[in-house]
Amino acid sequence: MLLRVLLLLLVIFTQAHLFSQNSEVAQKKSYTTTRLSQAPVIDGIPFEELWKEIPVATDFVMVEPGDGDPSRSTHRTEVKLAYTDEAIYVAAFMYDNDPQKIRREFAQRDNIPIADYFLVDINTYNDGENQTRFLLTAAGTLADAKMKGEDEDYGYNVVWNGKVSIDENGWYAEMRIPYSALRFPDKAEQLWSIQFGRNINFLNETYVWNYINKSVGKTTHYNGLLYGIRNIDAPVRLSFYPYVSGEVDHYDGNNESSFSAGMDLKYGINDAFTLDLTLIPDFGQTAYDEVELNLGPFEQTFGENRAFFTEGTELFTKGDLFYSRRIGDTPTGFHDVQKNKLEDEEVIENPEETDLLNALKISGRTDGGLGIGFFNAITKTQRARYLNTRTGEVREQVTEPFTNYNIFVLDQQFDQKSSVSLINTNVTREGHFRDGNVSAFLFDVYNRTSSFNFTGEAKMSNVNHPTQNLTGFASTVGIARSKGKFRYGVTHDFANETYDINDLGLNFINNYNNFLWETSYRIFEPRGIFNRYNISIYGDHQRRYKPDIEVTTNFGTSFFGMTRERFAFGGSANYSTPFKDFFEPRRADTFIQYPENAQGEIWISSDYRNRLALDSRLGYESYLGTPHKKYNFRFSPRVRVSNKFLIVYSFRYTKENNRESFVSLLPQEVIFGNRDMESVENSLQGSYNFSTRSGVSLSFRNFWSSAGFAETSFTRLVDNGKLEPVDYVVTEENDPDAHFNIWNLDLSYQWRFAPGSEMILLYRNSIFNLDNRNELVYFESLEDLFSQPARHNLSLRVVYYLDYNTIKNVIKG
Repeated sequence: MLLRVLLLLLVIFTQAHLFSQNSEVAQKKSYTTTRLSQAPVIDGIPFEELWKEIPVATDFVMVEPGDGDPSRSTHRTEVKLAYTDEAIYVAAFMYDNDPQKIRREFAQRDNIPIADYFLVDINTYNDGENQTRFLLTAAGTLADAKMKGEDEDYGYNVVWNGKVSIDENGWYAEMRIPYSALRFPDKAEQLWSIQFGRNINFLNETYVWNYINKSVGKTTHYNGLLYGIRNIDAPVRLSFYPYVSGEVDHYDGNNESSFSAGMDLKYGINDAFTLDLTLIPDFGQTAYDEVELNLGPFEQTFGENRAFFTEGTELFTKGDLFYSRRIGDTPTGFHDVQKNKLEDEEVIENPEETDLLNALKISGRTDGGLGIGFFNAITKTQRARYLNTRTGEVREQVTEPFTNYNIFVLDQQFDQKSSVSLINTNVTREGHFRDGNVSAFLFDVYNRTSSFNFTGEAKMSNVNHPTQNLTGFASTVGIARSKGKFRYGVTHDFANETYDINDLGLNFINNYNNFLWETSYRIFEPRGIFNRYNISIYGDHQRRYKPDIEVTTNFGTSFFGMTRERFAFGGSANYSTPFKDFFEPRRADTFIQYPENAQGEIWISSDYRNRLALDSRLGYESYLGTPHKKYNFRFSPRVRVSNKFLIVYSFRYTKENNRESFVSLLPQEVIFGNRDMESVENSLQGSYNFSTRSGVSLSFRNFWSSAGFAETSFTRLVDNGKLEPVDYVVTEENDPDAHFNIWNLDLSYQWRFAPGSEMILLYRNSIFNLDNRNELVYFESLEDLFSQPARHNLSLRVVYYLDYNTIKNVIKG
């Protein structure tokens, strides 16, 4: 029944575009491109004879910091676009009356430095939502991103080419964007939308070809129209990324070496849909996770560092049901291995990660605006092994079964700004283990004038335990003013007590019934000393769904401002009424009540265009009427030594005193204690770029944290959320104090030796220590850390890009 209702709603919203018109279309510029019989040479010097007859797109207008001001006569921008049977070609002329001030900082691909740049946004379906950005800096760095509204996903990568040059009149860019890098409808004549942009870093100004009204809708709604592309055929979009890798690992006197090979594959199923497949994946060179001491009730989460799970996943992340770190994570039974030992047994093997066997995703969008996505991943069974020291027998226990992960998405877009979606995620585990299934219906709809945005989500979870099935439900409904300087909105969030998406998604809490509101005021062109600023006032009222009781109410305000000299600053303040925390006790339907709370934060960020720049943040939090306080401070200077050499240092300090925190869960009681906690983090990021294709980078992080409980502060939780003193004996086995220190260092050399191909040589050094010696201060802890065995790892990985069309032409030749 639910599925029928959702499908009916999908049809209703899909047909709504027949009765709505977009008034912005008439205001859009248009450009008619030219077919070339001969392709230009991509060398960054667009003065060949063939370019002279191509029409010019000019009359750029300001988008930042102003609002539609014409470009300076000293900094004109002209763009020409042409095409052949194989590719789109772009020539851009960025004139500058003082070329010495053109910023040309070097960086590797997809890292946009302090530099002038030129960009092209192409939307091959002219749907106002999904487009691909191609960006080229004045130093020659390439970047590409998948865009949806204001979001830019630079994890997306396609193979294309671009070159730049500079002379006494300015700088110039040439691009070749092959059709294999685009998806477009199978039509005799294409109608695309396009936007050109130019950033002049020295002036702190950004210009675009087609005017963008920042006060209404999204920037992707304001592309111009591209005509003239006729009778082109999508090439066979088949490319291979074979890799080989080897590593040597030294830890605690033991040396291990390994070698692996595998391949990623991309195949264009038709003009709209693409298959991405990874076979025998290798994630050995992914960035380290920023692990911290976690004493809270929720798992620590990390960002995704594996390229396959970040590239082209915009369809699969709808509804926030996909937390990709679930795939290949620590086995669910990893932490139970020690306590499941039998008498006379010792653990001889307990894998810390689940091996991914393969993964694939199919995604695309039809000419009618229907996006379809399918994702599948399979992980290997993981087993712990026990050795019976008396009999010599070896016993195995499954810690993670063979598991199949699936996602299916339908996303219908209409009116160039609105969409409705259906999504289903499914996790099936072999044997008598937990399985999960989640379905959701989503809508994101603008009215005709884009002045209001209506959003909603309805999600249903089904968790199949070996002994029972649980069905849960969650929803979100919101309306927001999306036009003008003054904006406001209200939202309602709901989840029942059995809502659970944690097989493939991530939700920490359920059983809530919350109301949120926000109002803000912003400017879209310079005023006084400001280029822009935003003032907001917000609040929420949080309730428990069952039983229906108030959890807390929050009120807050925030400010963001940036001056004409690109000095940014801001802050926030928040007040909360007494808070009933149902998760810190770790027992169902039990809460501890914390008193009312006030917190504030201020921050500054200086102009990154200077050789020396600074970011800093200071925060304070107080639980009123109690000694519970929290302080945090962050200090991060950055030094641009030259256009090739950049260093960023960061120091973060956090201290929290007298927090009533969970200690132990006993059969009849929940034990709390008064905890002091202190943390110090030092990190250093450095890069030296020999060119835009090769460079050395350093990434270092040391995080220390210590938590100690006062010996006479132990209490037990009573029914009303209050605490009363209790005698609790601390032993070596139940000592709640914690002392944590971790050190990670990555030093890598990266060389992109051909389009889509690269070599990475990586050295890693890591040390880790966790105990309960909370009496150690930071420098004593460092000495203790260096007495631990260090892991040294050296790895080499080579990926080579092979295109089917190139191989075919070579064979024919």
